[in-house]
Amino acid sequence: MTKILVCGLPGSGKTHLSKNLSNLLTAVHLNADEIRKKHNDWDFSPAGRLRQANRMKSLADEYSEYKRIVIADFVCPTNKLRDEFSADITIWVDTIKEGRFEDTNKIFEEPNHVDYHITKFLKQNEIKDLSEKILEGLQ
Repeated sequence: MTKILVCGLPGSGKTHLSKNLSNLLTAVHLNADEIRKKHNDWDFSPAGRLRQANRMKSLADEYSEYKRIVIADFVCPTNKLRDEFSADITIWVDTIKEGRFEDTNKIFEEPNHVDYHITKFLKQNEIKDLSEKILEGLQ
């Protein structure tokens, strides 16, 4: 079906947006922190970040095979990692200019391609509008 990547710096509102979108779209929501917790993998080295991106991709691909919309919310800080994830739709939550982790701030790249560029925290009615645009694009 459709894989949606919601990326942005830590604290930008990715999870809030993703939870609300997943409810409106009846989608599976994959949160990177929950996946890391499940695997007890808090390695943020380049290899650890690649492992996490591949883990998120594998889970999203698995759900997608069952004709489900999947929303994966994670920092995914580089274009290489975003390319590895291979989303059908990319939403960049660009509401802050610096996150709380300096190592992530240093490597975070603006996405080369986004379908939706979110520059402010969205209200519920705005999230609903976004979900409707996404659904229209899927038809």
